[in-house]
Amino acid sequence: MNLRRFTLLATLVLASPFAFVAAAHAQAYPSKPIKLLVPLAAGSTADILSRTIGTELAREMGQAVVVENKAGAGGTIAMAELARSAPDGYTIAFASQGTLVFNQALYSKPGYDSIKDFAPIVLVGGVSNVMIVPPGSTAKTVMDVITAAKAKPGMTFSSGGSGTSHHLSGVLFGQLTGTQLTHVPYKGAPQGILAVMSGEVDMGFYNTPTVIAQIRENKVKGLGVTSLAKSELLPQLPTLDSSGVKAYEVNTWFGFVAPAGTPPEVVTRLHATIGKILALPAIREKLAAQGFDLAPLQPPAHFATVIQADLAKWPTIVKASGAKVD
Repeated sequence: MNLRRFTLLATLVLASPFAFVAAAHAQAYPSKPIKLLVPLAAGSTADILSRTIGTELAREMGQAVVVENKAGAGGTIAMAELARSAPDGYTIAFASQGTLVFNQALYSKPGYDSIKDFAPIVLVGGVSNVMIVPPGSTAKTVMDVITAAKAKPGMTFSSGGSGTSHHLSGVLFGQLTGTQLTHVPYKGAPQGILAVMSGEVDMGFYNTPTVIAQIRENKVKGLGVTSLAKSELLPQLPTLDSSGVKAYEVNTWFGFVAPAGTPPEVVTRLHATIGKILALPAIREKLAAQGFDLAPLQPPAHFATVIQADLAKWPTIVKASGAKVD
């Protein structure tokens, strides 16, 4: 009996350090800086949101959150890097409809599988785009642009890169209006917007947060919004749907993801913390004033269903338009 008791005690003593280490590891996260990959350029909608959340995330987590912009190839460079990163919660990324859905149709080899390679953390919300033209453009309405595009095949529109919602907004516009447009991708949204401002291109479709100031300062002319509902921040602008482009709607969503295989408890910690940040009145007011439409906090599984639903919808539309990058 004494020998059996000794053996049991020894087993517990030997096992307890391992149990303690495992528990301590889970409780210690994060114990070092977190890298937040942003697949678009500085000054883009993705960058604005990521830096706002990143600052608060660092405060809540007690560790630095390093925002790293990795623009290029429609965001595939950053997302492919995330897919190859260690699933430990120390590398996460801003993800959008463009990077997780559009790119799967535009690139033959984007370098990642949007379902298999990522663990959704949280769906943050969405944002509509604004159709803009140069300040000196003779177009005053969406129909003016359609008329000009039909008279001048090849009218140019800029974007912040292939696969962005700016790009697909133009593709859908051409598809629904029966016009032939020429896509001119730039390194990022700021550069693409500047091309519209200077008249280098004929028009563009950009996220509200990135063009609202330029519209108010008359540096570009806003002609319509891509959502089905009018923008509260730009109430003077009609929707494209009400302007004659029936059934036109582009509302791009965005959130944060981690590499597949990231421990559930780490995903839960990140989800809860980001959710707490998004509930802060000051953050909500700041983001709403910039044009962000924040979604109610939902479990990570909800974000996964949004991605899956759009993967069943958009690739068919993109391929039917003939748009591709490679």
